[in-house]
Amino acid sequence: MDTKFFPSTSLKQPSGNSLLILLTLLLCFLSLSLIQMFSSATISGFSLLFPLGVSAALSGLLGYGVVPLLRRLKTGQVIQEDGPQTHLTKAGTPTMGGIFFVPVAVIVALIWSKLEPSVVAVSLVTLAYLAIGWIDDWQILRQQSNKGLTPRMKLILQIAIAVIFCLWMVATQPSSLTNIALPGSLILPLGVFFWLLAGFVMVAESNATNLTDGVDGLAAGTGALAFLGLGALVAASSPGLMIFCACMSGGCLGFVVHNRNPAKVFMGDTGSLALGGSLAAVGILSGNLWGLFILSGIFFVESLSVIAQVSYYKATKGPDGKGKRLLKMAPLHHHLELSGWAETQIVGIFYLINAGLALCAVILS
Repeated sequence: MDTKFFPSTSLKQPSGNSLLILLTLLLCFLSLSLIQMFSSATISGFSLLFPLGVSAALSGLLGYGVVPLLRRLKTGQVIQEDGPQTHLTKAGTPTMGGIFFVPVAVIVALIWSKLEPSVVAVSLVTLAYLAIGWIDDWQILRQQSNKGLTPRMKLILQIAIAVIFCLWMVATQPSSLTNIALPGSLILPLGVFFWLLAGFVMVAESNATNLTDGVDGLAAGTGALAFLGLGALVAASSPGLMIFCACMSGGCLGFVVHNRNPAKVFMGDTGSLALGGSLAAVGILSGNLWGLFILSGIFFVESLSVIAQVSYYKATKGPDGKGKRLLKMAPLHHHLELSGWAETQIVGIFYLINAGLALCAVILS
């Protein structure tokens, strides 16, 4: 996870409990019930539920075998000393968890959709971003520092995948590149700006989910809800992409079983970059960028908090070269931690917000 930490004092962190996974499941099933009310009459909420459940069960069960293996392979997370002091106790927790739950979701989606071309395309994008994250995580483990791929190299690889994906869209469905749907049945013509917008969305979304992955269960749970809402948005126009979103949501849920506080495994960049890349790919391919923006509200705010923190720090630099901090620490979830919030409180509130955003996106569409 690439994030800019600022030193601060330590806080006593309450231990987590099993209510986190229960809250995640309840929110998802509540969202499913509400989504079914607003979906097309030809699409049942259970069309989302079945692939979601299969993917969740498989990724959850597989984790019981993979997590001990990651521990034996000594893939322990390297914790920055200038991060929250409560996180120092997490040093050594296996990372790279995205290596098992993302491929499970992708495989289930490919089989369930009978290799529909659109699902194959977004699956390849997902695995490509997973590969970038895996290389980054591997470099961090190999060097035993928080310096993996350079930001420039990571950006180049992210843009390259975005370009290849856009070229595929140009070759297979050029009519989908010119417009974007807005609330109220409004259509915004994009023209050549599609390339800039698509590239920005894929890079921004993948980095935003990466920044959100800093508290046990946060990125996986909010990702599950975002995929669930996006699946409902694309259900009427693209059942294949709906299945893909349902499977990715289920994969995230299965991962939360092992990632809830106290986490037994972290998803690492391997998982977080893949989640953001796949959300962006589905949003672009389905023309639901406005809905994606609403669903990604948590990710957007987390990214914005980092941008604001760094910008304010640079803008207030004095003669001594030191600036002021807008937040106690960025991203926002770390600021809340250092303000006295327990990790489970942060995650629970963010889940509720994201469930509300998913429902708003469906209603507005």
